[in-house]
Order: sequence, then C-alpha cells, then structure tokens
Amino acid sequence: MDFKLFFFLLVLLFGSGGVLLAGSLEHSESDFWENGVFRQTCVDMSKYSDGIIKAEVEGEWQEFEIHEFPKAFLNWNFERRLEMLDNIKNHQPPSLSGPHNGAVASHGTVRKDSKYSINNAVKGMGFVPRAEKLDGIISLLKAKIDEDFGVKLGILESLYTNPEETFDFTKQVSLELYSTPEFETHTFLNLMVDPGVSVVFLDVPSFEFRAIVQMLHPDDPELTGYEKKVVEYINLVHSFFHGEFEKQFIGVIYHVIEVFDNSPGKREALGKRITP
Repeated sequence: MDFKLFFFLLVLLFGSGGVLLAGSLEHSESDFWENGVFRQTCVDMSKYSDGIIKAEVEGEWQEFEIHEFPKAFLNWNFERRLEMLDNIKNHQPPSLSGPHNGAVASHGTVRKDSKYSINNAVKGMGFVPRAEKLDGIISLLKAKIDEDFGVKLGILESLYTNPEETFDFTKQVSLELYSTPEFETHTFLNLMVDPGVSVVFLDVPSFEFRAIVQMLHPDDPELTGYEKKVVEYINLVHSFFHGEFEKQFIGVIYHVIEVFDNSPGKREALGKRITP
C-alpha cells in the first residue's frame, strides 16, 4: 500500500473536516452565533497566569486548579504515539485504541433530537507546544508541510521522542470540525453551557482525565495572541498529517484538572485519582 492510499484511509478513519448535512434538529433552543462567530462565556481565563480557570460547571461558577499529566500518563501516551508512527511507516493500519482517540463525555443542554443532555463523542487529541515553543514549531510545520509523507512522519517522531523539550503537559488539544451556525454537534452545544468534561482512552493501561474545555473560534477578534497561535497550531498539525484544508476549524483546549487510572486488574488502579 503506498502512502497516498494509506493517507486516504487515515482521512476516512480520523475525519476529513467535510461538510455535514444540516437539519432543524441539530441545534439547541439557544443561539450562540453572531455573524458566524461564537464566544464561549462559561469559561473565564482571567486567572490563567496563576494556574486557575474559572468556569460555570454544574450550574455554578467555580475555580479550578490546572495540573500537569502525571508521568505514567505521559509515558503511555508518547510510547503509543511512537508505536502508531512506526506502524504507519511499515504500512500497517493505526489502532483505534490509544492516545489519539479520546472519548469525551459532556453534558449541559439538550439538543432537539434527544431528551438527554449527556453526550459522548470520540475526538482526535494531541499535545500543544509550550507558549515559548509555539512560533518555532509552527514555522517548522509550515516549512515542511509539502514534504513527502515519510519526511513528515520523521518530524513528528522527533517531537514525540523528546516531548519534554516541546510540549505543554497541562493540556490536550483538538478541533471542533463540524459545528457551524447551520449544524451544531451535541458536544459543542454542551460545552457552550458547561465546559466540564471527562475524557477516557480505550487502552491498557487506561486513563481518564477531567478537564475544563475552552473553545476558540478562529475568527473571534478578541482572542489573545497566544490563543490565536494555539488555534493556528492545532489546524496546522491536523493539515500536516491529513492534508491541507480550505478553512481553519474551531480550536479546542482541554485544561487538565484531574487524572484517574482506570486500568483493569490493578488493585492500585480501578479508578483511583492520581492527579492531583
């Protein structure tokens, strides 16, 4: 199987950012959009420099302390990412288990096609560089985006081999590929009301983390300089792997609040909180 065909299969597996057919049911009773842009008002980043996020969770405003992922999570995550790249280089299909696919459980508001506010959706996830590293990594990815796919895999491999030199261990990031004023995912609607989520990965060891989720529209004029760079990076690394897209998608940051070890068969695990 050549890289072009393999890349096409990856797009089918992990999402192409294509347009979904809009309907009258894929919305809530609230309208969150103005001139094609939304702003998430249930998250307050004013104390972020102190390691605190204020958010409206479970119906009340609370303060949440941001934490780093523990070493056990990081070792598992980057080992599995390197295994995935090695499988791809050897023309083997990537596993659907592991750190790329996080099952995000959210709640907050009812979409018109359901009686429930609770929702679960698998999201492609990854790490974002630390603030002081963002410019350099963005420049690297832009310079190499038209290279052979094998070259690009080598760049990702180098980043995952020494992750402590580059990445911010207090976050996971993703894209909200499909939500627009015409079609809204249930995850999007929930996060506009309650940004508290639980994310679980199918693997052994098995980890769960709980997060406050910040959604950033790329056309929001009030994004900070850092937030703009994060949105650019998430879109760029997505294009770096899957191919270039005509638009920038909504950036999503999962700020780590708690981490649990849900590994089966381990007396010391079984859902025990390991951070903080």
